Amino acid sequence: MTQETGGFAALDLNPNIVAAVVATGYEEPSAIQQQSIPIILAGHDMIGQAQTGTGKTAAFALPILNKIDVSKREPQALILAPTRELALQVATAFETYAKQMPGVNVVAVYGGAPMGPQLRAIRNGAQIVVATPGRLCDHLRRDEKVLSTVQYLVLDEADEMLKLGFMDDLEVIFDAIPATRQTVLFSATLPSSIRSIAERHLREPKHVKIQTKTQTVTAIDQAHLMVHADQKIPAVLRLLEVEEFDALIAFVRTKQATLDLAAALEAKGYKAAALNGDIAQNQRERVIDSLKDGRLDIVVATDVAARGLDVPRITHVFNVDMPYDPESYVHRIGRTGRAGRDGRALLLVTPRERRMLQVIERVTGQKVAEARLPNAQAVLDARIKKLTTSLAPLVAEAEATHGELFDRLTTDLGCSARALASALLRKATNGQALDLAAVEREQPLVPSFAPRGERTERGERSDRGERGERERRAPLPLAEGRVRCRTALGARDGIAAKNLLGAILNEGGLARDAIGRIQVRDSFSLVELPEDGLEKLLAKLKDTRVAGKQLKLRRYRED
Repeated sequence: MTQETGGFAALDLNPNIVAAVVATGYEEPSAIQQQSIPIILAGHDMIGQAQTGTGKTAAFALPILNKIDVSKREPQALILAPTRELALQVATAFETYAKQMPGVNVVAVYGGAPMGPQLRAIRNGAQIVVATPGRLCDHLRRDEKVLSTVQYLVLDEADEMLKLGFMDDLEVIFDAIPATRQTVLFSATLPSSIRSIAERHLREPKHVKIQTKTQTVTAIDQAHLMVHADQKIPAVLRLLEVEEFDALIAFVRTKQATLDLAAALEAKGYKAAALNGDIAQNQRERVIDSLKDGRLDIVVATDVAARGLDVPRITHVFNVDMPYDPESYVHRIGRTGRAGRDGRALLLVTPRERRMLQVIERVTGQKVAEARLPNAQAVLDARIKKLTTSLAPLVAEAEATHGELFDRLTTDLGCSARALASALLRKATNGQALDLAAVEREQPLVPSFAPRGERTERGERSDRGERGERERRAPLPLAEGRVRCRTALGARDGIAAKNLLGAILNEGGLARDAIGRIQVRDSFSLVELPEDGLEKLLAKLKDTRVAGKQLKLRRYRED
């Protein structure tokens, strides 16, 4: 699909919405989108039965954005999601699709974050509220009229909401919003409890059911690595040290990210270029031609820029940023493993993106294996192997062609043959570290994560010595009436347990015996606090600073 024509334009959507969708890389509406969008645009209540990963977020987000009155600064659409992660994902999707609609405001409402800013965002005119039921009920207890202007209600993954025990909360929310609203319900399954909700709260709903086709990409070796979002570029640089690739395409989400990563790669000596929607067609063709003939080895691209890219020498795909949906993942990794060749696809996953990884595995019908970032020894071995490979063709004739020069240089410099050879190697390798201690010193701190089934605190760990042992320790059992909270401050920030204790006692107004164990790890810390009144306590501590940095305590959910 081009930006001028395509399936989304045929769905009678606002052209600005269509343009934003095209910019994300969607080519055609999925089956759930084709069937649902016209129904929702027409104002009907609807029950959609579809798995996550079928494109259902866009199926309700696009028509709702089409119906929003931007001139009204009041909540108009409420989307309920079972978990914080899904709420954030849906809110991000709305913001993405509304990029060319000035005046549209979206707020995500979920537990574990201060209530004040969320309630202010709703009162200040956010037209779209994406919320978890429990936290939304907390707001309704403060202001029962806060949702009185809602015209559109979406229950996303309704079956999961009921599994998590939100039935009573849903009834409170139904009573708090106008009965004249349009209601859309999405669920992977339709048990009797969901049917009961539909009978009581939906009016003559239309039904849409989508059977998900299993997608397979068996010819491609797939793996994922857990990293923090701010460590993606160092992670890519380390992976490139050990991966043996011919040509590679790295996918990111934004135009700026293509430029940032391409610049980092060029600075390390790789032949790399960016490919994004701002690049003119003739320049795009030159980049692809350069990748085909070997003048370039790496292209960093957005989904839309890489559409239709077919270069047989691409052996690797790096998903540096998580794709928006499983279909995009399959499309991306299909850039490798072509023409009967082997292909390898690596996916960088941040802690918040674990759920999307599971969705990708479910939709494709394949497990994406866990991999680890290479340690210093692996990097050193790879560097020596590359050096050996580059020198091997030269050794046979080197003495005949340069032997006399070598003898003269040793005489002129008054050094041994070993010293001269070492100096020449240093010059040839541009001072690159080629001993273990030096490689260890230059390796950036890129936290890796334990495999699923061996999860530590949010999966975080370190590669090295005592610090690694400290990161791997499992959390201690909780005392009754206490919950565990997490801060991103740890030992590497100069934090000790006494610093955290003093800050919480001074700013939170707690008695000493109200605070349980404090566990300081390298990159984060865990604090046990009383469950009763936790939200008020966290609100008190929201501006607290320790060692010059914000504490930002959040409830830690051990899932």
